Amino acid sequence: MAGHIQDRWYKTETGSGGKPRRVKTERHGTGMRYRARYVAPDGTEKSKSFPDGQKRLADQWLAHIEADMSRGQYVDPQLGRTTFQQYAEKWLPTAANDPNTEASMASQLRLHAFPYLGSRPLGSFQPEHIRDWVKRMEQNGVAGAYARTIYSNVRSALSAAVDDGYLPRNPCSARSVKAPTVERKRVVPWSPERVFAVRAALPERYQAMVDLGAGCGPRQGEILGVAEDAIDFDTNTLHIVQQLKLSRSRPVFAPPKGSKLRDVPLPGPVADALRAHLKRFPPVEITLPWKTASGPLVTKRLIFTGPMGGQVWRTSLNDDAWKPALAAAGVIPPAEKGDSYAAAREHGMHALRHFYASALLDAGESIKALAEYLGHSDPALTLRVYAHLMPGSQERARRAIAAVYE
Repeated sequence: MAGHIQDRWYKTETGSGGKPRRVKTERHGTGMRYRARYVAPDGTEKSKSFPDGQKRLADQWLAHIEADMSRGQYVDPQLGRTTFQQYAEKWLPTAANDPNTEASMASQLRLHAFPYLGSRPLGSFQPEHIRDWVKRMEQNGVAGAYARTIYSNVRSALSAAVDDGYLPRNPCSARSVKAPTVERKRVVPWSPERVFAVRAALPERYQAMVDLGAGCGPRQGEILGVAEDAIDFDTNTLHIVQQLKLSRSRPVFAPPKGSKLRDVPLPGPVADALRAHLKRFPPVEITLPWKTASGPLVTKRLIFTGPMGGQVWRTSLNDDAWKPALAAAGVIPPAEKGDSYAAAREHGMHALRHFYASALLDAGESIKALAEYLGHSDPALTLRVYAHLMPGSQERARRAIAAVYE
């Protein structure tokens, strides 16, 4: 037994003749009668009190504690009373290595998790609570990739709580719990004609962005952060070592997404376009913090700058140059006078990255190499996104089976 049951209404004394006898204590008839006591794995004594007539419940509680200890699933009852919101708010600063990510996670939990799960003690979590919460999100119109992200944040917080001893197991790991479904849309790459039409419609100082995006596949932030020394014309290589991003609404330099520094082949026509761009728009020294708004200042000679000579603001680029170019190329409808352009998420600058992937796969490049050039952490991700663009798979399948029959 992990401990023992103390009867606080009686004590044992040695009577005349040396025989033990039970006598009433000063507490007899008042307060909780039974106290179940045990020593926790950390060496501290824990206890729980039960009223008169519930010794059997005290024995059961103590037996449950002993069983949890033997299975390695013991949870300190005091920690188990910590609510999900209390723990998650303490966990958040350690969960994200980027201020923007932390702010986004905090907002998602505050809006969609805390109202339903926040007040629940961690020790009381069961799979049904997660299933009910996921269903509630769906009923409230929170679905798809956004719901999956929120669910992943909750699951990660609960996993950390398990590691820290606040609950014995993660309820999200139960077989009956399903993450929100995400309908995956097939990537439809742009045609070369569309790529060049959008390029021609952009202001001249931004046209080489299309060459870089379609010819080397970097993300938009990586394009905006390309410095002069990242382009090696001698070896025809683009070194993707940083991006330009916002940290709490302030521009900063930072490593590429996932810190995937990489070297990408620089095709001849793209190199020629960059040479012409550098001659027409010489690089400008830009000094910004590194990684966070309070980070150390670093200076880079950026090849893409705004009309006033500073760094390119992504929002201004998208609204004032990219969407008008899309409209001029017939990709999206023109904006009505006085109105803004319609949302065109699937036709953002990321479309150039999809074009790059489709062109390489069509030329027979391997998924592994493409994943490296794109900066994906796992080639399996690249395969999931672009497998349908791999050429000739159906014809190869027909020939393979036909050869077996022959």
